[in-house]
Amino acid sequence: MLKILIPTMMLIPTIWWADKKWVWSMILCQSLGIACVSLMWFKWETETGWATMSPHMATDPLSTPLLILSSWLLPLMILASQNHMNPEPPKRQKAYISLLVSLQLSLIMAFGATEIIMFYIMFETTLIPTLIIITRWGTQKERLHAGIYFLFYTMAGSLPLLVALMILQKDLGTLSMLMMSYTKPLITLTWSTQLWWAACLIAFLVKMPLYGMHLWLPKAHVEAPIAGSMVLAAVLLKLGGYGMIRILIIFSAPTKDLVYPFIIMALWGIIMTGTICLRQTDLKALIAYSSVSHMGLVTAGILTQTPWGLSGAMILMISHGLTSSALFCLANFNYERTRSRVLLLTRGLQIILPLMTAWWFIANLANMALPPLPNLMAEIMIITSMFNWSHWTLSTTGMGMLVTTGYSMYMFLATQRGPTPNHIINLTPTHTREHLLMAMHLIPILLLMLKPELIWGWHMCKYSLNKTLDCDS
Repeated sequence: MLKILIPTMMLIPTIWWADKKWVWSMILCQSLGIACVSLMWFKWETETGWATMSPHMATDPLSTPLLILSSWLLPLMILASQNHMNPEPPKRQKAYISLLVSLQLSLIMAFGATEIIMFYIMFETTLIPTLIIITRWGTQKERLHAGIYFLFYTMAGSLPLLVALMILQKDLGTLSMLMMSYTKPLITLTWSTQLWWAACLIAFLVKMPLYGMHLWLPKAHVEAPIAGSMVLAAVLLKLGGYGMIRILIIFSAPTKDLVYPFIIMALWGIIMTGTICLRQTDLKALIAYSSVSHMGLVTAGILTQTPWGLSGAMILMISHGLTSSALFCLANFNYERTRSRVLLLTRGLQIILPLMTAWWFIANLANMALPPLPNLMAEIMIITSMFNWSHWTLSTTGMGMLVTTGYSMYMFLATQRGPTPNHIINLTPTHTREHLLMAMHLIPILLLMLKPELIWGWHMCKYSLNKTLDCDS
């Protein structure tokens, strides 16, 4: 773990001591090296359990894909932000990169933590750099409003989780994930225990976010600069899913009565946010609402508490992280050239930027879960798990997939096809930097088709099978 953490920490002095003309290229090369070294976490020495352990941090099949995704995202954010940050003074550019590095540090420590309280602290620490990035480098006046929404929604959801963790510490005497598997399980039939579960779930569902608690997400995405949108969609939303899986694996499962309303809201949210996407005029808002729809499917998969549901949620989190980040990059490429995110004003770009259209096409196919991409594998696993849980869910999940296909096609046709407006005919051509950025997003998705077991966390889900029995039995 220190092989990644220490070089990441040393990026911060490198940023401030480096000559201003070498900052971007130097940090890009170093962060890309760190991302390549992080791939060593995929080498598991045991079938189940923890690896690369230290007193407070370790990796396992559940956290490893998310750790590598966090490391992989830093060079991508630096590549995507260069043009956006070019007019800024050197000190502000260095402050911006330092915030991105500190965000990666927080994420690595959150996903690698073996103590739940350390996970909670890092979970909250990610708010600070993200909030500064949104409120300082956002593009419009509403960025302060978006930052307040983001902060207070997440803080209000997290306070019950802190109280729940303090109660757990009092009852068990430890918050170590390594020790909790061997402690006495919670008594799941009492009202107090169900309140404890509700406090835990709400904190993570606000972060994901669940439909109904999602109002902060479209605002944050629309106002954030490109790196803020990328890290929000790719990694920060996954903190909620990771926390839910981790808590469900360690403790006895919550009762059906507690889980029912959350699953119903998740399934209803898939259809509602999909239909909202069909009538969006703002490109970034459309991609943001599509993230809420996909996270609803992840939530439903996790709360079924079956190995297939957990594995499908894990695969969808990783594949959605790469796909949605790629879509935000493509939206930013359009915005940098046309200075508009309105779909009606930026259509017909296939004639002007044909190579970029190819990237749009691949990213939209991944977003609508075309076979044999991992997105489809994840959705089939979750839908099968949901159908086994209740046959009635097939109607909502099927409608959700249909609506997802509809708005993905709408997004592609609205931006690339149709008559090109006269005011955007003289656009700058695409750059090598932009093609490299898209290749680094989409090639991992294509490669994961060949070895999906790297991201399905199957060993951990098999381990959880005996812990996810129905509490009513």
